[in-house]
Amino acid sequence: MPFSELFDNEFKERNRGHFSAIVRVAFADGKINDEEQTFLDKIASTLQISEDEYKEILQDPWKHPINPPYLYTQRLERLYDLSRMVHVDHHLGDQQEVMLTRMGLALGFTPGNVNYIVRKALSLVDKKVDLDTFLFEMENMNK
Repeated sequence: MPFSELFDNEFKERNRGHFSAIVRVAFADGKINDEEQTFLDKIASTLQISEDEYKEILQDPWKHPINPPYLYTQRLERLYDLSRMVHVDHHLGDQQEVMLTRMGLALGFTPGNVNYIVRKALSLVDKKVDLDTFLFEMENMNK
């Protein structure tokens, strides 16, 4: 196996893990509605998830582990995607917020601040901010 394929495979596995986390959040209310499906389609394309991988992940989203990125900014980007999935229903059920908190922990946010981070993320997504604004606000929320 060429050296470059090691990084490519790791990148693809991280993307599959991230996509499966988003699917888990989508399934938290027991179903995927049309708006969630559209969002999943868009994210799958962005993350370069093949059609076969897409179907496999929809069948069993718990198969792929969540591999938290090393960089804080990348963790926030993933939290942004997950928060948008929670918000796409236009109503926030308790189960979805619990699931988002679990995903936040899996992404590497600490138990002491994950609830605060999730609440802030959801409030920003509720305001329909873009990714750059989200990152700025999240990185500067304690200043």
